[in-house]
Amino acid sequence: MATPSKDQAEVILVGCGAPLRGMGWYHAVQMLGGECSSAKLCHIVEPWFLGGGASGPGGAEFTAFKEKTIDEHGVQFHTSLADVPKVADGVKRLALISGRTVDNPRLLGESIAAGCSVIYLEKPGAPTVAELQAMKKEAADAGVEISMGYNKNVCKYVRNAREFAAKTDGSHVTFVSNNTYKNTAEDLGECFERNAEGMLKNMAIHELALLVSFYDVSVDNIESVTADKEFSSMQTLPGPSGQDFTDFDKIKFTIKTKTGKEVSVAADRCGGTDSFATVTDTKGEEVFRYWMPDDEDKATVQKLQAKYPTAMPYFFTQDPDYVTVKERAAKFTATGEEAEGLATIAIAVETLRVAEYLTPTLMEQLK
Repeated sequence: MATPSKDQAEVILVGCGAPLRGMGWYHAVQMLGGECSSAKLCHIVEPWFLGGGASGPGGAEFTAFKEKTIDEHGVQFHTSLADVPKVADGVKRLALISGRTVDNPRLLGESIAAGCSVIYLEKPGAPTVAELQAMKKEAADAGVEISMGYNKNVCKYVRNAREFAAKTDGSHVTFVSNNTYKNTAEDLGECFERNAEGMLKNMAIHELALLVSFYDVSVDNIESVTADKEFSSMQTLPGPSGQDFTDFDKIKFTIKTKTGKEVSVAADRCGGTDSFATVTDTKGEEVFRYWMPDDEDKATVQKLQAKYPTAMPYFFTQDPDYVTVKERAAKFTATGEEAEGLATIAIAVETLRVAEYLTPTLMEQLK
């Protein structure tokens, strides 16, 4: 049976998903592979594939993963957090919640009841600002800390772009996020339905967290937001259910703050695998660009692609950052060492507020 050492957090992964597809599965792969030395994965809670989804798509693959993980690592599998054994004396327990955003408010309460002292929430944390604020209060009242999985806050390309811009008078930074959906009504319609909270609350939420963390962006401090109409595109498409969904398939905008900061974001669901940041000078000419992955990380990406050729491509480009965020959250759980650079629940609340403010504002500009 998997048990943590004295310098490790006991991790409960809540929401594994299908092998090669689910973000939770990739978190598990990294921890089982020993990439996060302060994290000991001891429990996996997966209600779907241990229940109604066992005989459906991905069910057989999950069962094979479960049996291998039990045999080789002694991890215990459960259908709910209530089934996880009581935390042992002296053990520090971390819940890594990687399921559907809509379930997070309930799962946070169940994680607190399961004895977790730290909870790692994937972005955006909750479907609405009100729910996330209620979760923040619930955790604070219980003396439980929350770390957010905004991995781009610790990304090399973000750090390098910010450092270069700081040394360049009058510079302007643009953060660019891409994904690999096919530019078809079928593929984008499926994406719009599965991510019904909208692009700014999902794919581009990482970039909004950067603006909140590093550029003084808040709803109260936004002076103006301007969409780049030439770049941007908004569509209404039917999802697999037949219901129509309206969202951006790509969006670019510039925010000016009341405190004098200016920063841009571009996001394209069909733009490819790479994210990057650019710095332009006072003439608007690009003077710096840093990619994720860079040349050093591309070697890691190639190895991972060879090992898991059918997995989601974004797992590999962001692999080192997922490790960093989990390791810092686990070390904080186990030792109390500050989780440097990790977004707090307060940043997550303001990020979601900004997303809720920007979405109708930008949609109106693109009509």
